Amino acid sequence: MTISCLYARIEKQSMKAKSQKILATARRALAVEISELEKLRQRLNEDFVRAVNIIHEAAGKLIIVGIGKSAHVGNKIVATLNSTGTPAQFLHASEAIHGDLGVIQKTDVVLCISNSGNSPEIVALLPYLKDYASALIGMTGKGDSKLAQFSDVVLDTSVEEEACPIHLAPTSSTTVQMALGDALAVCLMEISGFREHDFAKFHPGGSLGKNLTARVAQFVSAQKPQVSESASVREVIISVSSSKHGITVVTSGEEILGVITDGDLRRMLLGDTDISALQAKDIMSSNPKSIDKTALAKEAMQILKDKNIGQLIVTDDGSYYGIIDIHRLLEEGIN
Repeated sequence: MTISCLYARIEKQSMKAKSQKILATARRALAVEISELEKLRQRLNEDFVRAVNIIHEAAGKLIIVGIGKSAHVGNKIVATLNSTGTPAQFLHASEAIHGDLGVIQKTDVVLCISNSGNSPEIVALLPYLKDYASALIGMTGKGDSKLAQFSDVVLDTSVEEEACPIHLAPTSSTTVQMALGDALAVCLMEISGFREHDFAKFHPGGSLGKNLTARVAQFVSAQKPQVSESASVREVIISVSSSKHGITVVTSGEEILGVITDGDLRRMLLGDTDISALQAKDIMSSNPKSIDKTALAKEAMQILKDKNIGQLIVTDDGSYYGIIDIHRLLEEGIN
């Protein structure tokens, strides 16, 4: 074995060992966090129920207060709550003491997040949070902290071990905070009767909104290929070729009789039949799949997938309205 080959083998073994170490570290971190989440699940109690009911019954909004990593968690929880029907607002602890406390009304509930519960900025705020809001909920990892002492309800987010290898960086603790925030949001959705149509109101944009609210009419092609039942093969070919969809609809007035695709034309031309006397009605496929223009676009996509077809006829109260194409729906994020 040459020296270069030996070096290459050593380098390969070194890279493999490094990869294995990285994966082992990642798996350990996840295992620690999973373990802490399981402990959180096990210790959920009536305090959690009280917190949910306080938030649900509040006449005002939920104000979430935090600083440091807990502030980032708080912002995420606020976003989740607002999108699921619970009005919420984030208040940064360091800004609150300099004027932003005015955002809190007596009808509001405050959820203060602090792992230690003794951060100077949080401790300075506690008397005001307690006084200004209708209730103060503390989310903390220390049951004997100042935050816990001031709170009407304490949500225990303690962890035995951070996933960080030096056990200092907030990892397991922030995961537990965020998961508990999700649990609050889900429970509030449940008792409020929040459903898919409600979710759609808060997500009008992007693929989420489109899948929940977009109607077929929004995606109907500008082209509306059609021929009469007595159209010649030449007329059918011209209609199919002039449409980017590779399909034409056979109609009588606005009544749909059938469809002819480019595949139908190829099969006809490959046959032995004399095509000179054929009409559209002789080569069309009857009873094609269709959908009303007022239906949800995602329903059209489901039909296209189930039937393994690329286009779907769109109707308006039974009359021919146009064509909707699977590629257009995919481009628009409908799935």
